Amino acid sequence: MDQQEKTFEELRQKTAQYAQAEAERVYLAEFRKSKKALLMKDAERAKPGLSAAAQEREAYAHPEYVELLEGLRYATEAALKLRMGIKVTEMKVETWRTKQANARAEMNMR
Repeated sequence: MDQQEKTFEELRQKTAQYAQAEAERVYLAEFRKSKKALLMKDAERAKPGLSAAAQEREAYAHPEYVELLEGLRYATEAALKLRMGIKVTEMKVETWRTKQANARAEMNMR
């Protein structure tokens, strides 16, 4: 396998990894809303008559919610690293294409 094929294979792999990482990030971002609602419900059940603002405060302070936010942070970081890796690989492809075009132009001038 030559360098060009390796670069394209690297791009394919990074694209698949990025798709997974981005799906995880979006899932956690959306699940955060459900988790908040569930934790607010638990707070209301534990202290009947608790106001919505107090339920929300309890939900945001809950260790499970904080843990979910940590997961969201790591998922976002992973997705961004892969996205930047894809951009670097795309730059390698463009550099290769430019070199090929320059080589063809030089051959036509001879």
